[in-house]
Amino acid sequence: MEFGISPQQIFVGNGSDEVLAHVFMALLKHELPIFFPDITYSFYPVYCGLYEIAHVTVPLDENFEIRREDYATANGGIIFPNPNAPTGRLLPLTAIERLLLAHHRSVVVVDEAYIDFGGESALALVNHHPNLLVVHTLSKSRSLAGLRVGYAVGHRDLIEALERVKNSFNSYPLDRLAIAGAVAAIGDQEYFEITRQAVISSRETLRSTLLRQGFEVLPSAANFIFVRHPQHDAGQLAAALRQRSILVRHFKLPRIDQYLRITIGTDAQCALLVEALAEIAGRSILIA
Repeated sequence: MEFGISPQQIFVGNGSDEVLAHVFMALLKHELPIFFPDITYSFYPVYCGLYEIAHVTVPLDENFEIRREDYATANGGIIFPNPNAPTGRLLPLTAIERLLLAHHRSVVVVDEAYIDFGGESALALVNHHPNLLVVHTLSKSRSLAGLRVGYAVGHRDLIEALERVKNSFNSYPLDRLAIAGAVAAIGDQEYFEITRQAVISSRETLRSTLLRQGFEVLPSAANFIFVRHPQHDAGQLAAALRQRSILVRHFKLPRIDQYLRITIGTDAQCALLVEALAEIAGRSILIA
């Protein structure tokens, strides 16, 4: 593996959700609360509830970005997606390293489900920071969602702790089909590069087009974009798109209830979306 990582530094699971469940149980259950962003992957608070882990949600700034200074106090661990979900915003490696240095006694978990669509992986930092754990999935950029393969990379002590927890539940989380698919996908670097570059190209084209249509579109390093229109209600836009058999994600949550998360499809699908939005925007669905 790249970055001088050994097999003893890798933990595998039945999808990254199972890996994350083991991470919460093995590494993040302490007297002090763990920290994660207020707008983040929805399973984090679920795991906290399941394992009775105290937690604090730290607000993203006005640009939906993580501010290192907001994580300054003592904690039982820090976890965040990078790029973030659902915003798509990317935290650069320099900021992650400063966070690791400031909290060298805490485990810092970087959930990189979407990292291959435009970010630099924190795997490069693993051998320099024993408190860092990086979680990956093969469900996104490797297109293996149905096989359920995820893994974590970190210091051997962290991996050993995860193995102890895993073995108390299920010692063999991956079947032979999943293993074969994962090996083939990781080995086919040419196909991986072609498909991820296609997604990146389509994302930037769609982003530029929607900006011209008057949408506000956050910069994204993921396989989706996070958008709002200053004059149109997001819930009504989502409903109107659904009537046209186009599904986008609307979040009925504080701060983001006027945003839509739009997954990048094929160029033809993106063209249909743009056409539908142009049609809808001409109708009276203004925010009250």
